[in-house]
Amino acid sequence: MSLTATSSHTAAVARLGHALSDATRAAILLALRENPAYPSELADELGVSRQVMSNHLACLRGCGLVESTPDGRRNRYGLADPHLAAALQQLVRVTLIIEPTCCDGEGCTC
Repeated sequence: MSLTATSSHTAAVARLGHALSDATRAAILLALRENPAYPSELADELGVSRQVMSNHLACLRGCGLVESTPDGRRNRYGLADPHLAAALQQLVRVTLIIEPTCCDGEGCTC
């Protein structure tokens, strides 16, 4: 078993890390685990402006983590790969196992 990662593996993990480094982008990815959604729905659910949502979705598209599907005059966004939903679920689970009270409300010390 090799302990070295290829440059493409490293780049992929770095893209995910960049996406998750912002709380709004992380919330978008977590929201999309179950079902695709329209940007306006996501903006309302997460309490951000539609412009902010548009900027974050563009970033996540650039990272290759979400994709848009035309639906009439609107676009619906979903995770680019179904494996990402499972990976995000595992990441949340591991994070909560390591530090169950981490990021528990406004008193977050992370």
